[in-house]
Amino acid sequence: MNPTNVITYEKPLLGFAAFSGTGKTTLLVQLIPLLKKRGLRIAVIKHAHHNFDVDKPGKDSYELRKAGAAPMLISSSKRTVIMIDNDEEQEPELQALLKHIPADSVDMVLVEGFKQWPFPKIELHREATEKPLMYVDDNNIIAIAHDREKNNPLTDTELPQLNLNDTQSIADFIVQFQQQSL
Repeated sequence: MNPTNVITYEKPLLGFAAFSGTGKTTLLVQLIPLLKKRGLRIAVIKHAHHNFDVDKPGKDSYELRKAGAAPMLISSSKRTVIMIDNDEEQEPELQALLKHIPADSVDMVLVEGFKQWPFPKIELHREATEKPLMYVDDNNIIAIAHDREKNNPLTDTELPQLNLNDTQSIADFIVQFQQQSL
Protein backbone atom coordinates (compact mmCIF):
# COMPACT_ATOMS: atom_id res chain seq x y z
CA MET A 1 0.00 0.00 0.00
CA ASN A 2 1.28 3.43 -0.94
CA PRO A 3 -1.43 6.02 -0.25
CA THR A 4 -1.14 9.24 -2.21
CA ASN A 5 -4.04 11.37 -0.96
CA VAL A 6 -2.91 13.75 1.75
CA ILE A 7 -4.64 13.03 5.04
CA THR A 8 -6.72 15.92 6.35
CA TYR A 9 -8.43 16.63 9.65
CA GLU A 10 -9.91 19.72 11.29
CA LYS A 11 -7.22 19.73 13.98
CA PRO A 12 -3.44 19.20 13.79
CA LEU A 13 -2.41 15.64 12.99
CA LEU A 14 1.08 14.38 13.83
CA GLY A 15 2.45 10.89 13.37
CA PHE A 16 5.23 8.91 14.96
CA ALA A 17 6.91 6.68 12.41
CA ALA A 18 9.46 4.02 13.26
CA PHE A 19 10.27 0.40 12.83
CA SER A 20 8.92 -2.07 15.37
CA GLY A 21 10.91 -2.13 18.60
CA THR A 22 11.91 1.53 18.48
CA GLY A 23 9.64 2.54 21.35
CA LYS A 24 6.74 4.43 19.74
CA THR A 25 4.18 3.43 22.35
CA THR A 26 6.61 3.94 25.23
CA LEU A 27 7.33 7.47 24.02
CA LEU A 28 3.65 8.30 23.55
CA VAL A 29 2.83 7.05 27.06
CA GLN A 30 5.43 9.51 28.37
CA LEU A 31 4.44 12.40 26.08
CA ILE A 32 0.67 12.39 26.55
CA PRO A 33 0.73 13.44 30.25
CA LEU A 34 3.23 16.21 29.40
CA LEU A 35 0.98 17.50 26.62
CA LYS A 36 -2.11 17.27 28.83
CA LYS A 37 -0.32 19.36 31.50
CA ARG A 38 0.13 22.01 28.81
CA GLY A 39 -3.62 22.04 28.25
CA LEU A 40 -3.81 19.96 25.08
CA ARG A 41 -6.59 17.42 24.56
CA ILE A 42 -4.93 14.54 22.74
CA ALA A 43 -6.49 11.73 20.73
CA VAL A 44 -4.39 8.79 19.55
CA ILE A 45 -4.85 6.44 16.63
CA LYS A 46 -2.62 3.37 16.77
CA HIS A 47 -2.06 0.97 13.90
CA ALA A 48 -1.80 -2.70 14.82
CA HIS A 49 -0.35 -5.29 12.46
CA HIS A 50 -2.21 -8.17 13.99
CA ASN A 51 -5.62 -9.38 15.02
CA PHE A 52 -6.70 -8.03 18.40
CA ASP A 53 -9.80 -7.88 20.54
CA VAL A 54 -10.59 -5.37 23.27
CA ASP A 55 -13.66 -7.23 24.44
CA LYS A 56 -13.99 -10.51 26.32
CA PRO A 57 -16.14 -13.56 25.55
CA GLY A 58 -19.13 -13.70 27.85
CA LYS A 59 -19.48 -9.92 28.16
CA ASP A 60 -22.70 -8.48 26.73
CA SER A 61 -20.90 -6.22 24.26
CA TYR A 62 -18.81 -9.13 22.97
CA GLU A 63 -21.86 -11.37 22.52
CA LEU A 64 -23.84 -8.63 20.78
CA ARG A 65 -20.94 -7.89 18.43
CA LYS A 66 -20.41 -11.58 17.64
CA ALA A 67 -24.17 -11.89 16.98
CA GLY A 68 -23.76 -9.32 14.21
CA ALA A 69 -24.17 -5.86 15.72
CA ALA A 70 -22.01 -3.61 13.61
CA PRO A 71 -20.92 -1.18 14.82
CA MET A 72 -21.25 -2.05 18.48
CA LEU A 73 -21.24 0.96 20.79
CA ILE A 74 -21.13 0.61 24.55
CA SER A 75 -21.26 3.59 26.84
CA SER A 76 -21.25 4.47 30.53
CA SER A 77 -20.89 7.68 32.51
CA LYS A 78 -17.09 7.27 32.30
CA ARG A 79 -16.38 5.74 28.88
CA THR A 80 -17.75 5.18 25.39
CA VAL A 81 -16.35 2.54 23.08
CA ILE A 82 -17.28 1.80 19.50
CA MET A 83 -16.22 -1.51 17.99
CA ILE A 84 -16.41 -2.06 14.27
CA ASP A 85 -15.57 -5.41 12.72
CA ASN A 86 -14.26 -5.07 9.18
CA ASP A 87 -16.11 -7.23 6.67
CA GLU A 88 -12.92 -7.85 4.72
CA GLU A 89 -9.42 -8.20 6.11
CA GLN A 90 -7.64 -5.15 4.76
CA GLU A 91 -5.44 -2.44 6.15
CA PRO A 92 -7.40 0.40 7.77
CA GLU A 93 -7.53 3.79 6.07
CA LEU A 94 -6.37 6.59 8.32
CA GLN A 95 -8.74 9.15 6.77
CA ALA A 96 -11.72 6.89 7.56
CA LEU A 97 -10.54 6.34 11.16
CA LEU A 98 -10.33 10.08 11.76
CA LYS A 99 -14.09 10.33 11.15
CA HIS A 100 -14.59 8.56 14.49
CA ILE A 101 -12.83 11.33 16.46
CA PRO A 102 -15.06 14.36 17.10
CA ALA A 103 -12.85 17.34 16.25
CA ASP A 104 -14.49 19.51 18.92
CA SER A 105 -13.27 17.11 21.63
CA VAL A 106 -9.55 17.31 20.81
CA ASP A 107 -6.80 19.82 20.13
CA MET A 108 -4.72 17.41 18.07
CA VAL A 109 -4.43 13.78 17.02
CA LEU A 110 -1.24 11.78 17.45
CA VAL A 111 -0.86 8.77 15.19
CA GLU A 112 1.29 5.75 15.95
CA GLY A 113 2.20 3.88 12.81
CA PHE A 114 0.60 4.48 9.41
CA LYS A 115 4.13 5.45 8.39
CA GLN A 116 3.41 5.15 4.67
CA TRP A 117 0.50 7.59 4.73
CA PRO A 118 1.09 11.22 3.69
CA PHE A 119 0.78 13.46 6.75
CA PRO A 120 3.34 15.16 9.06
CA LYS A 121 5.41 12.73 11.12
CA ILE A 122 8.30 12.61 13.53
CA GLU A 123 10.63 9.74 12.73
CA LEU A 124 11.89 7.82 15.75
CA HIS A 125 15.23 6.09 15.31
CA ARG A 126 17.38 4.01 17.64
CA GLU A 127 20.87 3.06 16.52
CA ALA A 128 20.56 -0.36 18.21
CA THR A 129 17.75 -1.43 15.86
CA GLU A 130 20.17 -1.19 12.93
CA LYS A 131 17.24 -0.11 10.74
CA PRO A 132 17.62 2.51 8.01
CA LEU A 133 16.42 6.05 8.50
CA MET A 134 13.07 6.70 6.80
CA TYR A 135 13.26 10.45 6.21
CA VAL A 136 15.33 9.88 3.08
CA ASP A 137 12.29 8.37 1.33
CA ASP A 138 9.47 10.23 3.12
CA ASN A 139 9.09 13.97 2.61
CA ASN A 140 6.29 14.01 5.22
CA ILE A 141 8.82 13.55 8.02
CA ILE A 142 9.21 16.94 9.70
CA ALA A 143 11.71 15.99 12.43
CA ILE A 144 13.85 13.08 13.58
CA ALA A 145 14.05 11.98 17.21
CA HIS A 146 17.10 9.74 17.62
CA ASP A 147 19.40 8.47 20.32
CA ARG A 148 22.69 9.56 18.78
CA GLU A 149 25.01 11.60 20.97
CA LYS A 150 24.45 15.35 20.82
CA ASN A 151 27.93 15.83 19.37
CA ASN A 152 27.16 13.25 16.66
CA PRO A 153 24.03 14.53 14.86
CA LEU A 154 22.86 13.35 11.47
CA THR A 155 24.74 15.49 8.96
CA ASP A 156 22.84 14.80 5.74
CA THR A 157 19.60 16.54 6.72
CA GLU A 158 18.35 19.96 7.72
CA LEU A 159 15.35 18.49 9.55
CA PRO A 160 15.10 19.34 13.24
CA GLN A 161 16.82 16.67 15.33
CA LEU A 162 15.44 15.81 18.75
CA ASN A 163 16.87 13.70 21.53
CA LEU A 164 14.68 10.58 21.61
CA ASN A 165 15.29 10.28 25.36
CA ASP A 166 14.31 13.88 26.14
CA THR A 167 10.52 13.81 26.25
CA GLN A 168 10.31 17.45 27.39
CA SER A 169 12.01 18.71 24.22
CA ILE A 170 9.85 16.45 22.06
CA ALA A 171 6.75 17.80 23.86
CA ASP A 172 8.01 21.34 23.18
CA PHE A 173 8.32 20.51 19.48
CA ILE A 174 4.80 19.01 19.41
CA VAL A 175 3.26 22.05 21.12
CA GLN A 176 5.03 24.35 18.66
CA PHE A 177 3.80 22.19 15.74
CA GLN A 178 0.24 22.24 17.11
CA GLN A 179 0.23 26.01 17.49
CA GLN A 180 1.72 26.60 14.02
CA SER A 181 -0.83 24.21 12.47
CA LEU A 182 -3.88 26.15 13.65
